[in-house]
Amino acid sequence: MSNVFTEQLTAAGRAIEHDSFAIIDQEAGAHSYDAAQWAVVRRMIHANADFDFQHLTAFHPDAIRSAMHAILKGDTPVVADVEMICVGLSKPRLQHFGLSTHQFISDEDVIRDAKAQDTTRAVQAMRKAHRLGLLHGAIVGIGNAPTALIELVRLIQEEGVRPALVVGFPVGFVSAAESKALMETVSEVPWIVIQGRKGGSTLVVAAIHALLGLAEAEQRQ
Repeated sequence: MSNVFTEQLTAAGRAIEHDSFAIIDQEAGAHSYDAAQWAVVRRMIHANADFDFQHLTAFHPDAIRSAMHAILKGDTPVVADVEMICVGLSKPRLQHFGLSTHQFISDEDVIRDAKAQDTTRAVQAMRKAHRLGLLHGAIVGIGNAPTALIELVRLIQEEGVRPALVVGFPVGFVSAAESKALMETVSEVPWIVIQGRKGGSTLVVAAIHALLGLAEAEQRQ
């Protein structure tokens, strides 16, 4: 029995996606990921046809298990660093699990505080999410701003914030690789990271969609 809510809506769309996955499996060859981790990495490769993610994607040992719990229990916030992630995530798939998306990067108070404190909007957006109580138990997706991930690590280590999962894929040349290396040092909170400079919001969306697909398969069982 196949997934319903996390698949393409048409038979033609499903066929193209499944054929794409088969090609990726064939061309990727042997890898070190377990089946659930590979489902995430494969969808990331599918999102941009870049097989580097077969080698750059790293998982905290509890990442998949924690993500499944957060998704299947419902009413879990998905907190993003930028609006692009919220727009990219499938609303019907989120609604099936009762998940809600949140991002604050363009809020007036976030911009004001960033200017006043000489920080980035991304830093202040993470702080606002914390003040609103949205980070505890959340799936946090960061695809654009390294400073958001660095601030999230600080909130975890200094203020006891405990997301269910951090999908840390900030892309770029200033602090991107360093922010993800910092996230990898965190043991208290599960994470998935892309090592090095590569990343992006599209990949965060792909990873979360893969996790939703895994959750539906578990739900059917």
